[in-house]
Amino acid sequence: MKIVYPICAGLDVHKREIVATVARTDSQGITMYKQRKFPTFTSDLNCLADWLHSHQCRHVCMESTGKYFIPVYRVLEHRGLKPCVAHPKFLRAIPGKKTDSKDSKWIADLFKHGLVPLSFIPPLEIFELRDLTRYRTKLVHARSAEKNRIQNSLTVSNIMLSSVVSDTFGKTASAILKYVLDNPDQKDIDYNSFLKGTAMRRMKATADDIAKAMNGTFSPEQANKTKIAFKHLDYVNNCLEDLDLAISLLSKRFAPQLELLTTTPGVTIFSATRIVAEIGVDMSVFHDSKHLCSWAGLTPQCNESAGKKKSTRISRAGTWLKPLLIQVALGAVRNKDCPYFAYKFQTLSKRRGKKKAIIAIARMILTSAYHILKNNVAFDQNLYKQYYHEQIKRFHNLTIPKIVQFLSTQGMSVINADGVLLAAQNALCG
Repeated sequence: MKIVYPICAGLDVHKREIVATVARTDSQGITMYKQRKFPTFTSDLNCLADWLHSHQCRHVCMESTGKYFIPVYRVLEHRGLKPCVAHPKFLRAIPGKKTDSKDSKWIADLFKHGLVPLSFIPPLEIFELRDLTRYRTKLVHARSAEKNRIQNSLTVSNIMLSSVVSDTFGKTASAILKYVLDNPDQKDIDYNSFLKGTAMRRMKATADDIAKAMNGTFSPEQANKTKIAFKHLDYVNNCLEDLDLAISLLSKRFAPQLELLTTTPGVTIFSATRIVAEIGVDMSVFHDSKHLCSWAGLTPQCNESAGKKKSTRISRAGTWLKPLLIQVALGAVRNKDCPYFAYKFQTLSKRRGKKKAIIAIARMILTSAYHILKNNVAFDQNLYKQYYHEQIKRFHNLTIPKIVQFLSTQGMSVINADGVLLAAQNALCG
């Protein structure tokens, strides 16, 4: 087997220590190993870099063990080495022969032959932006959870405010709920005078509607729970505002790329920021757009044996990027300025279903983002509009015989006004 890296190292990274093995292969194919353990303090990581330099080793491979590999990767990268990270599933040792020392040696052996598919590790700026955007997603989930808790308390207390207002957590509805919680002994509340000072003009609910909806009773326990939930909700909203400011400041250096991405239908400035945070702006790290789509988990798995495909489901990869692209795809389907995506979604959903169709649209958008960032060009809607009009024009110019032939291919039986069978096909209707 060909030796790709004559001198390389394998690291088995843990929380408190690192086991490093340097594999040096001579011209006769004989490999000598040097092994040493290092603590994970910063000074010890610098000692690890010095030890690797002393063995003329610049290529280092490690597995992505949680967050523990990140400081090791950054220190080695800063010291001029070329660290590589691989998914643990590609580095699994033989069962029954697994120790830290053997794992480190196994990683070095796989890496020296080039048998390890390397993971994409973004540059530091992209990594920091990714960390902030993912944290924001977590805070949004926490905000939704608090809203659900408050709504559950309202339902238990028979407070039907959500039946008369469009948003229970809007400015007016929140003010009403907080006023009722702060004044539990006040029974007759003048909602008419209250609404005059706080309600928005577009609010359609009257004071009588709100009075009927608020004709419930908060128990002391539910009142305390709702107060705490409102405090936490306000705190999360303040954190989101601060985090949005930090994300906007960090994303200013990628303003040209973000502006180009927003020319794609369904992509807003915020979704463009999250896309850049996940895939970066340098597309040379991916072989092509198909590689990027596979990395994002938007392509069918390659699982075939004996000429039979075991599964065509998409992989679990892209746990942060894939949901975002699906949201963007739903927005692109509803975009009226570029009807191509809606047309493509309709044609695909008839044959494959709506779920697979929206995944296909998400893949198209990611492919567009790849070429936009690679070629530094904006999204050209004219190309898609031209294709869309050509497809529609085909149906406008259909003659009756062609329509009958098309319907027969769809499994339908065509009968004229006199009851004469014009075309039929023994197939299931689409």
